Amino acid sequence: MNSANPDSTPPNAANQLRNLLVAIAAILLTTALFFGFQTQRSSTSLDAVAAAAIPIDEAIANSKPTTIEFYADWCKVCQSMASDNLSLEKEYSDRMNFVMLNVDNTKWLPEVTKYRVDGIPRFIFLDRTNQAIGDSTGAIPREIMAANIEAAIAENPLPYNSISSDRTSSVSEPKAADISQPRDHGKKAA
Repeated sequence: MNSANPDSTPPNAANQLRNLLVAIAAILLTTALFFGFQTQRSSTSLDAVAAAAIPIDEAIANSKPTTIEFYADWCKVCQSMASDNLSLEKEYSDRMNFVMLNVDNTKWLPEVTKYRVDGIPRFIFLDRTNQAIGDSTGAIPREIMAANIEAAIAENPLPYNSISSDRTSSVSEPKAADISQPRDHGKKAA
């Protein structure tokens, strides 16, 4: 004899409700994953920017000004600037070289040392004769990058530039007396 409890849900109905909830959860999860992957695919990656860039040897050999970006795949700021930098490459690549050098690749250690890369992203602007005419480190808005690129193409001083115009050599070895130590807080020794 079956004894039925009038207050309980029949086992069949409980299983159907559980299966319905599992199906709804699976549909929601699948939808979230689908849109998550779509968003990820639509954002520009550093790989895409690097693929659009030209090799440094080619940039040095032609007569166009050059923008060198030192970056790393793990750099969040580099990643956040990738979309803007790719659009700038597409817009100006007929008049400006764009070079990408990954600081995690020891192959680029001579360039990292030459241009004193102490933070990333680091941008070095070279004129048509490969002389450094400007540099910037960190997050740079697209408008500022575009202004520097346009000035370099027009052979004008860069409007947003951390290399002062009175330096005779933009890439020179520092003298021991000129090197500030972190505890000096920017003060030179007298």
